[in-house]
Amino acid sequence: MSPSATTNGYSNGVNGTNGVHGHSKKLDFETYYNVINNELTSTSKTRHGINPATSKPHPEVPVSTQEDVDKAVAAAKTAFKSWSKLPVEERGRMLRDYADAIDNYKDDFAKRLTLEQGKPLAQSHQEIGMSTSWLRAFSQMDLPEEIIEDTEDRKVVTRYMPLGVACGIVPWNFPILLGIGKIAPALHTGNTIIIKPSPYAPYCNLKLAELAAQVFPPGVVQCLSGEEDLGPMLTAHPDIDKISFTGSIATGKKVQAAAAPTLKRVTLELGGNDPAIICEDVDIDAIIPKLAISSFLCSAQICMMIKRLYVHESIYPKFIEAFAAHVKKNMTVGDGLNPENFIGPVQNSMQYNKLKDMYAQIAKQDWKPIIGGEAPAQSDDNGYFVYPTLLDNPPDDSSIVTEEPFGPILPILKWSDEEAVIARANDSKMGLGASVWSRDLDRAGKMARRLEAGTVWVNSHFEVSPGIPFGGFKWSGIGTEWGMSGLKSYCNSQSLWLNKKM
Repeated sequence: MSPSATTNGYSNGVNGTNGVHGHSKKLDFETYYNVINNELTSTSKTRHGINPATSKPHPEVPVSTQEDVDKAVAAAKTAFKSWSKLPVEERGRMLRDYADAIDNYKDDFAKRLTLEQGKPLAQSHQEIGMSTSWLRAFSQMDLPEEIIEDTEDRKVVTRYMPLGVACGIVPWNFPILLGIGKIAPALHTGNTIIIKPSPYAPYCNLKLAELAAQVFPPGVVQCLSGEEDLGPMLTAHPDIDKISFTGSIATGKKVQAAAAPTLKRVTLELGGNDPAIICEDVDIDAIIPKLAISSFLCSAQICMMIKRLYVHESIYPKFIEAFAAHVKKNMTVGDGLNPENFIGPVQNSMQYNKLKDMYAQIAKQDWKPIIGGEAPAQSDDNGYFVYPTLLDNPPDDSSIVTEEPFGPILPILKWSDEEAVIARANDSKMGLGASVWSRDLDRAGKMARRLEAGTVWVNSHFEVSPGIPFGGFKWSGIGTEWGMSGLKSYCNSQSLWLNKKM
């Protein structure tokens, strides 16, 4: 990313309190602006992202300042007064209108997502489809008053009231789904929101906010692009009431610390080192395609991908032979615009260099590749491509087992004792997801209940739904997104005592 100069922005002419007035301006996916109070603005200094498949520059985007932050927060605070008073049915209707509007541009969003993130086009379309499903699902949810007590003397209810101004800090791996996954519950519960995209992938989030300006009143959905100093400006701002952050553990700690002086509500969805335990009774041929997708989707740049694959020793030789053959045949690497490819480039130079360091450890630590193992190219002039690698039973204390690589390198480990493998799976500071694979559902269920993770699957991995809470144990996060508990995270809980007698 590099800065350059540009002119100041302009207003898009969207106004009013009920969405679009007159004809909406067609979105242009070649120019990008901040969205502040339903106006498109830029900054004197701009920057651009890099296409991870070609290393070619993307269009310029704003570098927001403290003044931009203050304007956006003031607009969100003003909009909250009226937005929070709208009936929940009206807010839900607008969320569905927003989903329809995104559907109208789904091909444009999909292409832009592949260009900025690197994932194959089919995966981009899948992400957009999930995002509109999330909007429609949240639009139908409700947080009714809960009757705690109702006697002759009194009635006590619990009410859920919106917090105010929320800020969604969105990562670069799933910018559309994770952006919408913050916008939908925030708005449906009566909050306003400011989205801060990753500096590595700001484009789709900026367009989502520009499109939102055609649906929602001014100040309800805003988006600010910037550099590394933008996050701290937002997390420290005294008039922001809630931070929803998805990203690394290290940055999550900084977010929590920055939010502490103003006692902001904070939801953190952080890194993972997901184990998958494969029992000896599985149908190897049936599960391998599922395991491969759950290990290498989006170039394995997903916090809930399988990062440690524990395979029972009695089937280990047959399993690794079949798994390696499947990966070689089906996990093709290349530009995401080519429909034959399943693994696109790593998204950015920072992650690419981390993976180069990890791959360099293969020879130094005498790890044994089943397939792959070749270090990525030293030059990234032709894109950030990394080829999938499977490692044969590295030591439990090796960095490839204890750390999250966030790239297509997977350790496969033997196990024989059930107690021991559960202990090994739980031996991590992270606890985002985990899975158990077996024909014996009773056994698998008992094993799954002992795994220390926010989400545990039996005979699958990386299944998510807008109606199901998503969060982590230990260092993988605080609180949950999605589901009813996710909705409540955007609310204050109020106990209301109604005494029937004076």
